Amino acid sequence: MKTIYLECNMGAAGDMLMSALYEICDQKEWFLHKMNTVFAPYHIALSPESAVSCGISGIHMKVTVNGTEEVSLDVKAEHAHHTHAESPDASGAREVSDPAKDGHSHTHTTYAAVCEEITSLDLPAEVKEDALAIYRLLGEAEAKVHDTTLEQIHFHEVGTLDALADVVGCALLIRTIAPEQILASPLHVGNGFVKCAHGVLPVPAPATAELLRGIPFYTGSVTGELLTPTGAAILHYYVLRYLPMPTMTASEIGYGIGSKDFGIANCVRAFLGDTASYLAAEEEPYSCDDTILSISCNIDDMTGEALGLATEIFMAAGALDVFTIPIQMKKNRPGILLTCLCEMEEREKFTGLFFLHTSTRGVIVPMLSPAITSIALFQFMWSSNDFMGPLLYVNTPAKYPLAIFVKMSMDADSGFQWNRILALSLISIIPSLVVFFMAQDKFVDGISAGGVKG
Repeated sequence: MKTIYLECNMGAAGDMLMSALYEICDQKEWFLHKMNTVFAPYHIALSPESAVSCGISGIHMKVTVNGTEEVSLDVKAEHAHHTHAESPDASGAREVSDPAKDGHSHTHTTYAAVCEEITSLDLPAEVKEDALAIYRLLGEAEAKVHDTTLEQIHFHEVGTLDALADVVGCALLIRTIAPEQILASPLHVGNGFVKCAHGVLPVPAPATAELLRGIPFYTGSVTGELLTPTGAAILHYYVLRYLPMPTMTASEIGYGIGSKDFGIANCVRAFLGDTASYLAAEEEPYSCDDTILSISCNIDDMTGEALGLATEIFMAAGALDVFTIPIQMKKNRPGILLTCLCEMEEREKFTGLFFLHTSTRGVIVPMLSPAITSIALFQFMWSSNDFMGPLLYVNTPAKYPLAIFVKMSMDADSGFQWNRILALSLISIIPSLVVFFMAQDKFVDGISAGGVKG
């Protein structure tokens, strides 16, 4: 199963996720051209830049608005007041640019405005649906925190243009990569405090905490906001399961480097490869499509030593299991039920071993029941349609079967009584139809049994 696994040991932000996904995407040039074309009217530009964190090389997706990138602020443990506040899309905080200084402002403040902008973008419908769904998660979290409605909510951090580019970029990359499932590690959120538009708040920020409902996360020892609302919303929407690194065969590995320096590698690592379906393994009951065959026989004239030898021969021949059960036979004779379990395709092999190494004169094979049912069905139909037999051994006309009455209704001299013939014909086939439909499952099994290898 084609799988993306996101390692979020240093949390996640929108730009970090986009950078990591960009590295594992095989259509990098097309993605950049598409994003820069779509966002050109908004004076937004994306450019991947090589970045290093603790000696690890990766990509930092630089997002500029009117040629200016949001400024990343260093956070020191003793201060606990970095300004994620104004935008959630850095691995730490970014400071909102002053419109008077750089000539641009963040106009996408309401939920309705953001949705309108996303809808108007020249992107595939499924990408816009994903972006709208992510912003709806953000809006609902903010609305709950501020005790208001989705329509009345105003975004401060997540409504900025660069945040919009991060959300849309992640949606486009995931649709381009087209994984069958997305998994992630438990989320590291950091600790301490964060300064936002509403004041100084504890980490994780209230909106982030709402988005983390039902998701495993931990604080760790790093001081700072590692998981942003935008990153939390993207993960909440896409990730199927949060678990330690699964067994997988990776074909691509991407590093999304954050702009903050925490003294440890600040990155989101994305693995693209093949892995098993953990959803099926964990949520569905265990099932097995393999079928085995049980072959049994009744024995009352073999010694225990001879039965033991037969058991050893069966096991050496590849039987799945061999066992005996004490039974009572005709005239209360004590006997043994010898049973062998084997693969379906080895039916003839072990049936022959029963006749060769035991004293049995017959073998009970459960697989024969469909065949016996089919034979009984055909015999019933043949008996119902028999003409000559009943005519020879039935002396009383009142006991004649319908087949004879149908024939007696056909007289070349007096003419055919078609109403009587058709009525009797219909009545005569009803028992055969009833018996067939009652046994049709066994009948079909008997037909399909001929396709079993061996």
